[in-house]
Amino acid sequence: MRAFFDPRQLAHAPQMELHNGGFVPFAETPARAEAILAAIGPAEPAIDHGEGPLRAVHKEDYLAFLWAAHKDWRAAGREGDAAGYAWPVVRRRPLKLDRVDARLGQHSFDASSPIAAGTWEGAYWSGQTALSALDAVLAGEKSAFAACRPPGHHAGADYLGGYCYLNNAAIAAQAAIDAGRRKVAILDVDYHHGNGTQDIFYARGDVLFVSIHADPVMDYPYFWGHADETGEGDGEGATLNLPLPRGTDLAAYLPALETALDRVAAFAPELLIVSYGADTFAGDPISHFRLDTTDYAVLAQQIAGLGLPTLVVMEGGYAVPALGANVASFLSGIQ
Repeated sequence: MRAFFDPRQLAHAPQMELHNGGFVPFAETPARAEAILAAIGPAEPAIDHGEGPLRAVHKEDYLAFLWAAHKDWRAAGREGDAAGYAWPVVRRRPLKLDRVDARLGQHSFDASSPIAAGTWEGAYWSGQTALSALDAVLAGEKSAFAACRPPGHHAGADYLGGYCYLNNAAIAAQAAIDAGRRKVAILDVDYHHGNGTQDIFYARGDVLFVSIHADPVMDYPYFWGHADETGEGDGEGATLNLPLPRGTDLAAYLPALETALDRVAAFAPELLIVSYGADTFAGDPISHFRLDTTDYAVLAQQIAGLGLPTLVVMEGGYAVPALGANVASFLSGIQ
């Protein structure tokens, strides 16, 4: 399987995040990508597709904000990484706000995703990595892997959060539609619900979004990912959420995966995008499922059994010493 990664993704390196009431070292570190590459071997560099595919998913004002946020933070006399502290509780209005603090709140939903000097560069090339791996699949490869970092599935059309800034899976799905694929399915198997991906495609019927994740009654992102969220308008029925309790192991996970794959098969997509998170691992420091390294090959074999052209896009996974082995196990099953 061809793998893609661009070293400019490592430019994104915030120092701290707010977690459980205190500031702790940022969990989504460049070491994650380095561990993956050490396990799977060399990856091809990304090809620059420009900002057009990003604009097809993300709003112009959000992209402009993300590009300028750290510069504006420093221009305001601040040190360190840019991070919000105030968020609108009521429905957001398209206000024109000047203060960088206000714009951080307008375009984010949590305090765990600071914007550092290299965030735009890292996120931009993470998106280009997804697009480059997509090129391989659209050209006839059965599968390809995008070692995206930073991840993307929590980022919406005009907001960041959950360590995510640009939605790599959504960018790839939209690019596939724009390239002539009539229907695309996204299967999200990260521990946390892919709220940004769901939001982007919630009212559309040409992209199916299916997510298996920790029950948001107990786990982040809390406000999305409940089973009664099924889409709206043209997208009614094109969203399927399968929340599972903490402590879920392989035996409890497999029935949910069977349900998810049945829905994907019934949708009959021309392309499958898998948002793969290894934070379902039993040893993950911020998650609470109980999957083992060998389990990932089992899950991937079930997914590969659909026989669909498949793009695997990397999402979470924070047990860095085990991350490479977990990714390699999953990719072995896809192949």
